[in-house]
Amino acid sequence: MNTKIFLIAGTEDGRKLAEFLSGKSFDVTASVVSDYGRKLLETCAGVKINDKPLDRDELEKILRVGDFNCLVDASHPYAKNISTNAIAATQAAQIFYVRYERAEVAFAYEKIYHVDSYEEAAVKAAELGKNIFLTTGSRSLKIFVDLLKDCNLTARVLPTAEVLSQCESLGLTPKQIIAMQGAFSVELNVELFKHAGAEVIVTKNSGQTGGADTKLEAAQILNLPVVMIDRPKIFYPNLAATFDDVLKFLEENL
Repeated sequence: MNTKIFLIAGTEDGRKLAEFLSGKSFDVTASVVSDYGRKLLETCAGVKINDKPLDRDELEKILRVGDFNCLVDASHPYAKNISTNAIAATQAAQIFYVRYERAEVAFAYEKIYHVDSYEEAAVKAAELGKNIFLTTGSRSLKIFVDLLKDCNLTARVLPTAEVLSQCESLGLTPKQIIAMQGAFSVELNVELFKHAGAEVIVTKNSGQTGGADTKLEAAQILNLPVVMIDRPKIFYPNLAATFDDVLKFLEENL
């Protein structure tokens, strides 16, 4: 039987997982929503690519029409809507769902302030300082720009034309933008935070792959407060913490 996997690959982990499963003789179709994501996946031998954005109904349709056996959700840990839609679509299509999620970083530092949303993060950051360094990606930038008009923002984002155009449309100046591809070492984070005159760091617990550990260590070295946006709370029907866990689930259920 040709076991067909639909894999939501919103992260570097997702790309590597698609390649891993393809290497285990699964028929893998990986889904991405950006040109950058597609270009990364094109290097993965044997992996088919879907680059059309899919809402919940479209996802259910593609799962049914494609006769997929399982959806592997390797979207970003903070992509709540994508995971929620994926769970609903697999239930409707009556196929298996398994969530791959990288581990959080555990870090003991008394100046970490936990919040549950971008809006809460903006409010908390403004209480802690005026020069705010954002490491939360481009999708949430508008929230911070709208809520922090009295603060000086520095945004670290991916160096793609799409993202830079978004930054420009939000009114950010070149001085406020650090367009770089991670991962970042502790030393580089320290220098970037110092260069920006950062008084507060805003970040997410995206795990080691997302560089959460080096950001936190750099902040601690500089004695800077960190506003940490915690991961959304979602009930996943099946959860895997490693590639081997995903493989075990597939082998046991398909």
